Amino acid sequence: MSGSRENRISMAYPRVSIIIVSWNGLALLKRCLPSVAATSYPNLEILLADNASTDGTPQWVTNVFPEVRVVTLPTNLLFTGGNCAVWPLTTGKYVVLLNNDVETTPEWLTPLVNVMETNTLIAGVQPKLLDFTHRNRFEYAGAAGGFLDRLGYPFARGRLLDHVEPDHGQYDSPCDVDWGTGAALLLRKRCIESHGFLDERFEMHMEEIDLCWRLRRHGYRICAVPSSVVYHMGGASLAQGSSKKLYLNYRNNLIMLYKNLSAPHWRRVFPQRLLLDAAVAASFLVRGQWKQAHAIITAYIRAHRYCRDYTHAPENTALPSYAGSIFVDRYILGRRKYSTLPRHQWRDPALPKPWFELP
Repeated sequence: MSGSRENRISMAYPRVSIIIVSWNGLALLKRCLPSVAATSYPNLEILLADNASTDGTPQWVTNVFPEVRVVTLPTNLLFTGGNCAVWPLTTGKYVVLLNNDVETTPEWLTPLVNVMETNTLIAGVQPKLLDFTHRNRFEYAGAAGGFLDRLGYPFARGRLLDHVEPDHGQYDSPCDVDWGTGAALLLRKRCIESHGFLDERFEMHMEEIDLCWRLRRHGYRICAVPSSVVYHMGGASLAQGSSKKLYLNYRNNLIMLYKNLSAPHWRRVFPQRLLLDAAVAASFLVRGQWKQAHAIITAYIRAHRYCRDYTHAPENTALPSYAGSIFVDRYILGRRKYSTLPRHQWRDPALPKPWFELP
């Protein structure tokens, strides 16, 4: 009888694997892991990739949540390395990348799986991310779905660069996006096995945007599903304003652009990026923020070295959806809300437009 019940569950609910990467994050896991373990979805496995923690994480998780499979890694492989190390152990049709500082609701997973089941061209979906502390505000890392402007700067429904909006349900419609946040991203495993997983050289930051862009280049869709809600603390690995975080974001963003743009398009975009990023570095220098300015300069140097190992995309089948400049919109034109971005600046690609309603 037990086997028969398991077969019925397997047929009705495709298996989902959740990977949580953690390094000395016991305090975060004590706050958030109970909610993940309480997920109501019936066909689920949870794998914890522990990056050689010294705070007792493996022992605590094993004792309190024996159903969670703990994979102890020999050293700190960071976010991309930890996920890549555990990925081969997953058994699900779908795999969730979930940060250790994310609190979930009991029903969060079901809407994500339901959308994935509607269309095999959907390779990834993200829930709506709200702030863990201020639960009526979007969270910086992904809000209600992410986009890129023509120069590769990321933004989201509910977050334009440094400005995060309160959530009034204004972005509760599901839609196609350029990228889903790695803080909570459900992926179709078959697509990843065909086109590759996270780029380990990114270490952390921007790796999920690079992955989503690569999947879109192969004709797949990435969607935001705001009927699923999770709460993200943010800044658990590197705080906002950290020069290390700034360095990784700039370095990885440049590498991502180099990889996913054709050579002619890269040659048009790069000089514009260089001018804007130089202006940002100069503003840090004027304010005496030497570490931040140094981080941007170093990011350019290292990105140049890393790009030697990559090739450009053969063609631009999936350009960033927003043809305007989010930097100009935010800091020159003073726009603070996603809804105020001019509609004429959105491209009309082969994939559905950003405001496309899912069935």
